[in-house]
Amino acid sequence: MPERPQEPMFLPDLEAKPVSGARGEMLRSMKEAGQHVPQIYYLFNFKPERGRLLANYTEGVMRGPSPLDPATRELIAAYTSRLNRCLY
Repeated sequence: MPERPQEPMFLPDLEAKPVSGARGEMLRSMKEAGQHVPQIYYLFNFKPERGRLLANYTEGVMRGPSPLDPATRELIAAYTSRLNRCLY
């Protein structure tokens, strides 16, 4: 499936807000390499405390105890994203 061009965010000020630290360096290097930047990273920057909660939740779902191994869960997430035409 060809990669869709990244559309501007609904809140461009959120994307333009400076990002510091490790996350800022990651975003800068992704942009410089021409890589797709998941827009949720900007939400994490806007509301860091909410971002931590969401990241912890996702980590628990994808890596926590489960009858499915993490690789299978990643495969399910990637397949679902493809069906939804969403970059994973």
